[in-house]
Amino acid sequence: MPELPEVEVVRRGLVNWVRGRTITAVEVLDPRSIRRHALGTEDFTGNLEGARVLDVVRRGKFLWLPLADTAADPDTRSADVAGSGDAVSGNAAAPSVALMAHLGMSGQLLMQDAAVADEKHLKIRLRLSPAAGMPEQLRFVDQRIFGGLFLTSLIPTPDGRPGGLAETPLPLIAEEAAHIARDPLDPYFSFEEFYRRLRARRTGLKRALLDQGLVSGIGNIYADEALWLARLHYARPTDTLRRSEALRVLDAAREVMTDALAAGGTSFDSLYVNVNGASGYFERSLNAYGREGLECRRCAGAGIVSLMKREQFMNRSSYTCPVCQPRPRNGRW
Repeated sequence: MPELPEVEVVRRGLVNWVRGRTITAVEVLDPRSIRRHALGTEDFTGNLEGARVLDVVRRGKFLWLPLADTAADPDTRSADVAGSGDAVSGNAAAPSVALMAHLGMSGQLLMQDAAVADEKHLKIRLRLSPAAGMPEQLRFVDQRIFGGLFLTSLIPTPDGRPGGLAETPLPLIAEEAAHIARDPLDPYFSFEEFYRRLRARRTGLKRALLDQGLVSGIGNIYADEALWLARLHYARPTDTLRRSEALRVLDAAREVMTDALAAGGTSFDSLYVNVNGASGYFERSLNAYGREGLECRRCAGAGIVSLMKREQFMNRSSYTCPVCQPRPRNGRW
């Protein structure tokens, strides 16, 4: 399943192609991909056609496109030009609706020219207003059909700060994402709040890192990578963590996710791609995840032979080095 770096790669690519453009037509080729839109296909297409994409926003692994109704707001029509520009007019009302994208395990948002043949698992096609040198269509492709698109309300953020990472940050958040915490790459992420709540958890460290209500965007792969980099075991009790250790694991999470972003994300098969259809290659740099039975690179560099271990964890797997990530005697899941 895509994690934060993969979704951020999609956001960064998508915003360059769709920001400021109007959705001129919508085709729902498989209604299962809009099952989260309770009012059905007609309402979905009717509300999207004629709407202008103001931005692409991400919090954690959630991704949404704030929309303006061009029929109701003539200011937005005048700004609908090739290459866009400022997506939110200073005179335009704040958007109240967004198109939410849930990628699931295999969902892809691809920018394609009309001449490109349809993908085998194409589920939804959005046609966009003309823009010089840009593809005409945004296609949602999903082999396993766990993902989908739907319309959602935008609500004010509780702290009055931007709802997520965006080109034009607004103090609004998609209703379905309002329950999750900020992620480590969010400039408004509060370490003090994170540390206070982490210490109060009384659980294992990895379980806490995977709790999207505490810190969003860290999934199984990057949790293992961050813990390896921080030299901490996944079962370390959160209420025993010193401030310096909590800061170390958070900085490690930022580092591995930033490196993954630079590499285009992590892809183990063809199911994750960016908006141009290219797979990420951060898996070549993984130090923990998937390396069972292989030498720990850090220990090997110090002349110590230590083989990475794989253990069952919450119906998943955790990968650790038994030497530089020793299991605590009072460990917790």
